[in-house]
Amino acid sequence: MNERVEDPGVGAFSKEKAKRFINQDGTFNVKHINKKRTVNEAYTYLISIGWPHFFTLLLVGFIFLNLFFAVSYLIIGVNYIGVQRQSVFTDFFRAFFFSVQTITSVGYGRFSPQGMAAGLISSFEALVGLVCFAFITGLLYGRFSKPRSNIRFSKSILLCTHKGADALMFRLVSRRKSLTVLPKIKASLSLSKLMEDGSYKNNFFELKLERETITYLPTTWTLVHQIDDDSPLKGYSRAEILKLQAELLLLFSYHDDSFNQELHRVHSYIFKNIRAGYKFKKAFYFNDEGKLVLDHDLIDEIVPE
Repeated sequence: MNERVEDPGVGAFSKEKAKRFINQDGTFNVKHINKKRTVNEAYTYLISIGWPHFFTLLLVGFIFLNLFFAVSYLIIGVNYIGVQRQSVFTDFFRAFFFSVQTITSVGYGRFSPQGMAAGLISSFEALVGLVCFAFITGLLYGRFSKPRSNIRFSKSILLCTHKGADALMFRLVSRRKSLTVLPKIKASLSLSKLMEDGSYKNNFFELKLERETITYLPTTWTLVHQIDDDSPLKGYSRAEILKLQAELLLLFSYHDDSFNQELHRVHSYIFKNIRAGYKFKKAFYFNDEGKLVLDHDLIDEIVPE
């Protein structure tokens, strides 16, 4: 069996029903409590969240700001923005639409501030609008320009026969057509074991792969760990491997030609999700014109071995 290695940074302590260290989206499965929030983290947070969440926050913020200024105009009187008083409901919506025109600097010209109070509020709102839109422009640029890994891992990790012995297999592919240069991968095995005192402890092993680096990644790359005498899984049957409280931790790095820099992707597989007795279906082939075709719909396709 392989010698244990030092904790790669995820912690040695465990418990019987401990969840995975790394989520399927590549984030660490860590819950932070009593963490002080700072304004400096807002930018990082807003360029990291998904697009639906991002636009939802923008919409909520936009509505909240206009509601605040609409109420302000109602308090001083809508007649000071050129609106004839009617019902509260109608006055509120006219004040809200005036706020939208002011904060966006549209200014259709039908309504305009009259008097000192209305002038001060509308001037301040225009300033807030300029600052907010400048901030949003910076966020949009940051979101589009931020280098993001576009590597897709197979949903399943397989336990199958390879070269006459059992082996673990998974594969990956780049979603982009850009040049992926010198991809390399580092695999670690976290194996949780019951100690004599009843506690659980994680043991870590460096998992040897048949190939840990290649030159290019134009199609798929199938990674294989042979369960031989040097494997930490040597001596376990297939049924025992499936019952192990273990997680395969992966760090994938490569140079992306699109961003002209090295990118990284973290991923993991838990042994409870291993598919035993299957192999991957080939995801690329040559068409009638002799051109190599990569079918991304086949990346996760498996067939009985």
